[in-house]
Amino acid sequence: MIVDAYTHILPTKYQAGLEEKVTDRDMSLNTARYAETVPTLVDLDARFKVMDAFDDYIQVISVASPPIYAIAPANVTNELCRIANDELAELVHKYPDRFAAGIAALPLLDIDAALAEAERAIKDLRLRAVEICTDINGKPLDSQEFMPIYEKMVELDRPIYLHPLKEMNIPDYEGEPISKYRVWTKLGWPYATALAMTRLVYGGVLEKLPNLKVITHHCGGLIPYLAGRLDWNDDFNEMRMGHRDYYLKENALTYYRRFYYDTAVNGNTAALECGRSFAGLDQMVFASDMPFCNQMGSRLIRDTIESVERMQITPEERRKIFQENAVNLLRLPLGKL
Repeated sequence: MIVDAYTHILPTKYQAGLEEKVTDRDMSLNTARYAETVPTLVDLDARFKVMDAFDDYIQVISVASPPIYAIAPANVTNELCRIANDELAELVHKYPDRFAAGIAALPLLDIDAALAEAERAIKDLRLRAVEICTDINGKPLDSQEFMPIYEKMVELDRPIYLHPLKEMNIPDYEGEPISKYRVWTKLGWPYATALAMTRLVYGGVLEKLPNLKVITHHCGGLIPYLAGRLDWNDDFNEMRMGHRDYYLKENALTYYRRFYYDTAVNGNTAALECGRSFAGLDQMVFASDMPFCNQMGSRLIRDTIESVERMQITPEERRKIFQENAVNLLRLPLGKL
């Protein structure tokens, strides 16, 4: 069984509520168009047809971007998160042979509401994780106001999925109105992931909470490739300044290796080997990022499976990536698989 541990969906009640309750007309039109141009986000029959092309394949589902709290006021965000999470739980219950688990959305404009929703989603709805983005409306993830979220997830013994976020309206060069050539996703999202991980490491979050589990999208963005530079830079700065400008009990790379790294690198086996070399097989989780491609998601699934199969690892090690790590991390009932 292949457990695709990070796929995206737009539940129908949530999508309808989004179009009705988000008052920004441009955003409402964009989200409606988003659902129309990627039919497997909303059309379950189309989604299942894609999934049927792959033997012994099951998905973990999360609500597609943009995050609710980035496009709606707090009261609407609270309501839509509840609708989305109820619907995710309903889908997992109704289609246990299709969906292994759901990842909860949190109303992060209101930390007390987010804590209550995390508890409800995990304990009552039986969702298996929560999702946050690489910044919360422009605030870094090591901000003290978000510590209760991390503490709650340690208490619940469930992971956090970290999704990158950078928008086209933030230009890459001064004087330009937007980020051109889709640089905001091609390069911006991997950078956003690496930046958020770095704030969690150097901000001391992972040191304070050694049992916190965080799953990074796109194999940790830039981190595995730049690990040597990160380590060198700390030593160089200590030599240059005569003292360290951060204080951690362990070498920073020790904390980076505690993250989990998914395989959503669009079929790039070399990137996966880089991630494996850095973090190890036990920290790698299969994920395709389905359905975001022009074949309604089938290309992403196929290319990601093939990229893992091309890795220079044993069948037993491959099984860890395809299934076992996700089962252990999400505490999935083996009977579903």
